[in-house]
This record gives sequence, structure tokens and C-alpha cells, in this order.
Amino acid sequence: SGVYVATCDQEIADVVTGYGGNVIITSDRHLNGTSRVAEAVESLDCSHVMLLQGDEPLMLPRHVERVIEQIYNNPADDAWNATGPIENADELDRHSFVKCAVADDDTVICCFRRSPCFSSFETQKTFIRKILGLIAYRKEFLAGLTARPASRIEKAESIEQMRIIENGFVLKSVPVNESLPSVNEPLEAELVLEYIKNNPEQKSLLNRILSAKTHA
Repeated sequence: SGVYVATCDQEIADVVTGYGGNVIITSDRHLNGTSRVAEAVESLDCSHVMLLQGDEPLMLPRHVERVIEQIYNNPADDAWNATGPIENADELDRHSFVKCAVADDDTVICCFRRSPCFSSFETQKTFIRKILGLIAYRKEFLAGLTARPASRIEKAESIEQMRIIENGFVLKSVPVNESLPSVNEPLEAELVLEYIKNNPEQKSLLNRILSAKTHA
């Protein structure tokens, strides 16, 4: 039920508090969001933690609710990651965002930046999905995970989810119906802004935020 922005940047903290949000200041030495959130929740009383990464500004409340539903259904699982469909064949080779191969039971088998598969695009898109920046953990599991050293593939490919898989733990895919634009490269920020301007659902959410600030 608690929502916090974890950051080491005072400028970000000031913007968040200006909108009435809660901020937890963390170390400036974190290499990824997983370790930052692990620090942020050390003193929070909770059983599970959900990380919504800052480069995913278009994720919607219904996506968050979808992950929460899966946590309630299987609270003893280790971790959950929202995934979206691969929509174009060229996305299989785009290194700027992470893809994953998913088994029939929604277990993530492996994560990669370029597809290692040779089957047709029509076949690959049935089991390869885009990793979205919405991931949840059991709090106890998260603490243990971040205490482990970075794993080999995690370091080589810069994919933090691989620490879960390489250590033999289970990461579950939580499928959502769309792969919304995210900011993986500087030029993509403009695409996100255009999406907010032109998508009715995104515009409605933004207006609610602005209205809340006005009446605060």
C-alpha cells in the first residue's frame, strides 16, 4: 500500500515532494534499481516489494494491479516481472531493451538483448516477450538476492534479472497486453512525450496528477 520514490538525486526528490509524494534517499553507488530498492525497503514493514523503474513512465495502474494479483495468487514465489508482446521482427535484435524466453507455466527461462533463436518471427513471438520495468519480489528474497555477487551473465549483458535465474531461483512472467514505449535511449524520451500527448488513457492520468497538485 505504500508508494515511495527511491533516489539519490535531490532534484528528483524535490519534484516528487512537490507533488505530495514520498521519497526515500538512497546511496549514489547503486548500479541498478534492484539494489537501490533493496536498500530503500530495509526499514519498511512489508512482505513484498514492487519496483517500477523510472524509465517506464507509461506503465498503467492496471499493469500494477495485474502483478499484485499474481503475488496474491502465489505469495511464496520468488519474483515476478511484467512482460509485453514483441510486436515487430526487428525488436528481436534491438539491444536497447531486454527480452526473455518464457515457458508454458510463465517461468522466465532466460533473458537476453538479442534473440538467440533461429525460428521464424511468428514462432518466436509466441515464447519471447519484452521485459518491462515492473518487477516484484518477496522482501526476504530481495535482501538475499542483493547480498549475492553479480552473476556472470548479469554482468556481461547488463541484465539484473539474470542474477535470479543464474542462482537457480524462479522468476515468473506476468503478461500484459501491450508493450508501451520506454526510455531506453535518449531519443526515446520524445516518443514517450508524444504518446502521453496523444493517448487518451495517458492524458487522463496526467491530468489527474496535475489536478491533485493544484488542489494540494
